Amino acid sequence: MAAVAAVAAAVSSIGASPAIVFVSALAAALPLAAWTLSRVWGPVRRTLQALTDGVGSFQENDFSLRLAVGRDDELGELVTLYNRMGDALRLERNEIYQRELLLDTLLQGAPMAILLVNELDRIVYANAAARQLFGGSRRLQGRGLSEVIAAAPEGGREALASGRDALFTWPRQGDDGEEETYRIVQRRFTLNTQENRLIVVERITPELRRQEVEVWKKVLRVLSHELNNSLAPVSSLLHSARHVASRAEAGPRLEDILGTIDERVRHLSDFLEGYARFARLPQPLKKPVQWRDLFDAVRGLFPFRQIGTIPEDPAPLDAGQMQQVLINLLKNAAESGGPADEIGVSVERSRDGSWKLQVLDRGSGMDEETMKKALLPFYSSKQTGSGLGLPLCTEIVRAHGGTLRLERRPGGGMVVTCRLPGEDVRT
Repeated sequence: MAAVAAVAAAVSSIGASPAIVFVSALAAALPLAAWTLSRVWGPVRRTLQALTDGVGSFQENDFSLRLAVGRDDELGELVTLYNRMGDALRLERNEIYQRELLLDTLLQGAPMAILLVNELDRIVYANAAARQLFGGSRRLQGRGLSEVIAAAPEGGREALASGRDALFTWPRQGDDGEEETYRIVQRRFTLNTQENRLIVVERITPELRRQEVEVWKKVLRVLSHELNNSLAPVSSLLHSARHVASRAEAGPRLEDILGTIDERVRHLSDFLEGYARFARLPQPLKKPVQWRDLFDAVRGLFPFRQIGTIPEDPAPLDAGQMQQVLINLLKNAAESGGPADEIGVSVERSRDGSWKLQVLDRGSGMDEETMKKALLPFYSSKQTGSGLGLPLCTEIVRAHGGTLRLERRPGGGMVVTCRLPGEDVRT
């Protein structure tokens, strides 16, 4: 300011007008003001630019940038707060990474195959079991789900493409002819505003075999109990019959005892026959069978709604055994608790020539536990059920060279799909 005053005094001494004096003083003051502002606001501007760059690095998930604190004012407090926030975000990021690493380790070691598919039907995650099952240990990330499904067996392709939970059999790799049983669980969820699909394929053959051992133990206990309950009274009645037969008036009394014995023997025979039927299932005698004739033979026992048209081509089937399959499946559908008019049957021929027979209902369906055990012999969720219906259907379909699959139906109920071979037959 002294310099400005000196300039003004010098101009005034030479007799200049006040306006000229003011302009001259202003011209002298502007450079000084600019220099002063640059000295004061330069560090502030650089600090604000550094803060802007740091926040931008946060947006790119880089939390390593720190700023030096060289001020004691509000701007210095802001820089300190930025550094603390960076430390907290980096620590949280590291914890999330450790949890993700632990989760990935667990998923990679899981025995079930796990696939995560994005809304474009591209695989974004696959664990080791999924690579082994679908890709022969090859990388699956980035591949289309349809490409992976196309490499699966027919039963597996339909189950995976349906988007629903299912239980199906899959031929084991090799020439032993054995089959593996798998359970598919599929769920959809939103992640980062995008819809994703989680597919879990669990091999449950070992579990089923362990359960089969327990089931057979139970069967033996039931057989032993039933035999004892029937043979003990029969033995007692035979003893009474001998005693009564020694009397002259034994006629009416002896007839009653023999009638009771006959009733118990018939009951025991019927009981054992139900188990024997499952054990001595004969090989199917395949002949050309018209689907319309097959459906008409069972429609009177369990009415159903025909879905779609009935193909005119014959199928190579054992008519008697396939009638038993339809009867068992329709009986289960009728007992599922759904409307009778919602029980439907459909049959169609696939592109590869095989037949797809489906029985649908709108009943109560199956929970997870029931669905896992549904194909076990002698397992039943009904109090009066024998547990032989679905296993017998499975054995008949397998004997025909086909597969049987259980699925939950969208909107409630179940769908049972029988895939049967369609080799050419001559009428």
